[in-house]
Amino acid sequence: MANMDGPRKTRMKTTASWLLWLVTAVTLTVSSVCVAQSQGGTQAQAQGSDSETQQWFSVDSINVGLGEVPKGLERGTPREAIRSFLKLTEDGEYAAAAHVINLSELPPAEQKERGPELARKLAEVLQRGEWLNVSSLSGRQDAAIMTPSSQNPLMGKPRRNIQLASLTAKGETYDVRLGRYKVDDEEPVWLVMPDIVPSIPVLYEEYGPSMLEDYIPDRFKASFGPLRIWEWIAIPVVLLAVGLLGWGIYSLVGVISNWLPYGAQSIFVGRIQGPMALIVMSLVTQALLDYVVSFSAVITTTFRVFLIAILAWGAGAVALRLVDTIMLRMTRRLVGEIDDTKPRDERKLLTTLYALRRVIILIMVTAVSIYILGQIQIFESLGLSLLASASVLTVLIGIAGQAVLGNIISSFQVSLAKPIRIGDLVMFEGQWCYVEGIFYTFIRLRVWNERRLIVPVTYFVSKPFENFSVKSAKEYRTLEMTVHLSADVQVIREKFMEYAKEEDSVIEHHKLLCQVTGQTGTALSINCYMMTTDPMSGWSAEMNVRERLMAFIRDNYPEWWPREVVVISHQDVARGESAATRMSSSENDSEAQDTTRQEGSSEGDASGEGRS
Repeated sequence: MANMDGPRKTRMKTTASWLLWLVTAVTLTVSSVCVAQSQGGTQAQAQGSDSETQQWFSVDSINVGLGEVPKGLERGTPREAIRSFLKLTEDGEYAAAAHVINLSELPPAEQKERGPELARKLAEVLQRGEWLNVSSLSGRQDAAIMTPSSQNPLMGKPRRNIQLASLTAKGETYDVRLGRYKVDDEEPVWLVMPDIVPSIPVLYEEYGPSMLEDYIPDRFKASFGPLRIWEWIAIPVVLLAVGLLGWGIYSLVGVISNWLPYGAQSIFVGRIQGPMALIVMSLVTQALLDYVVSFSAVITTTFRVFLIAILAWGAGAVALRLVDTIMLRMTRRLVGEIDDTKPRDERKLLTTLYALRRVIILIMVTAVSIYILGQIQIFESLGLSLLASASVLTVLIGIAGQAVLGNIISSFQVSLAKPIRIGDLVMFEGQWCYVEGIFYTFIRLRVWNERRLIVPVTYFVSKPFENFSVKSAKEYRTLEMTVHLSADVQVIREKFMEYAKEEDSVIEHHKLLCQVTGQTGTALSINCYMMTTDPMSGWSAEMNVRERLMAFIRDNYPEWWPREVVVISHQDVARGESAATRMSSSENDSEAQDTTRQEGSSEGDASGEGRS
């Protein structure tokens, strides 16, 4: 018995030990699960709080000093808030419009007093400062961007503040933003954020109505379409006044041009009549918009874009006229004609000036484009979608304007490498032409008969051509003549040497040559070679020498002219028989033929008698 109790006690102890371990493991598992659930609940609460923070600004109260919010005032979305604000201010209900502005920067006691005035001034600033398109504002309560084609990084995410406008006053930039605010369990609303409230007076001073508008009757201040009534009347008046001013400036510059002595100065002043008139018109209109009259944003923005473009074009045109006048003066200094007989340095400088003219045009167009885009803030208006479509636009422009872009690039290549220069003599499709001008897309050639050829620049980049003026304009000219076999070549050679040396355009007299280069049964071919200063002068010298040689042969040795030979006898002329001998031979031959005919006739008669 005693022996059996020992193993039983041992088994009981072992079982109790396993139970203890099992209870401990279960306890630890349950406690860890509880802790995890507790931590998960805490993290979920934290995430929920962060999510709410990203959707709106939580505040204790909004505009307590303004009293109750008017019924019908919509502030649930950015579009509704701004549309309601502009409608109320247009109707003169500034106290109700003040509920769209977060006036937390003001003490509650001042909100009711200053709120309507701030709303009126802010409405004027928004209508005159920047072209505000209310329809482009988000119509969602969370202002999330849901456009499928948008590349904005905030795509699909709720936003609690958005930019309404960006205005500049006294060298400082002020952003007008809308924020989403929530008070306790109330619905979130969109309000103009309080950061801009202290700056409204500064912006109103910059963009508010001018002193002239104080004298406009109230009935003309009512809206008629996108503009006020007085604006429909004032715009044509301003345009007419500025146009008359431009006409006066144009006439004044013309009078100054006629008053100046004839020369480069008068030509330059006469050419800048139009650009100067446009510059003055642009500056005066800009001053009117800044200090005299203030139109709505839609008109002001449009005017400023056109004024910037006109001012930049006018300044660039004046610079181009200056370069053109310098080129004209150089051309006149080159004796009025641009050809390859002039020094290479002068022609190279003239080519460089043409390249400078194209650079000025390129800089002017690029600078004006960048400045205009910066002024109208097109990149901010279009957003990142412009960048997304830039590659497609580039491909379309490259395909549509391939020829134009190719010519522009080729013009710069010609200007840098200078395979041709102003004044070079080139052979274009069998015609002698002087290069008269190198422009962006074409090259103007002056043909020898004073016609003008307009050739694409790519022709001189992609095709081989002959340039007579690359190294030197001098050229060998060949004079060809055909004379009779009996002509004395030495006499002709001496006369050629004499006549060629008398020509001013013939140089390097030691290279004068006159040789027989061919022979036929009746004539000799003589070629005369002479070195001339340039192809055109060489052509003239060749014609002169040929005429003089022809006159010399006609007057002194007319038998040297080539002629057709008719054989009237089988006697060889080369044997040297005289004309009398040839004549007697011809007479003897005739007598012999007559005798033969007579004998034949006698024989015929005799035979006839015999037959009888």
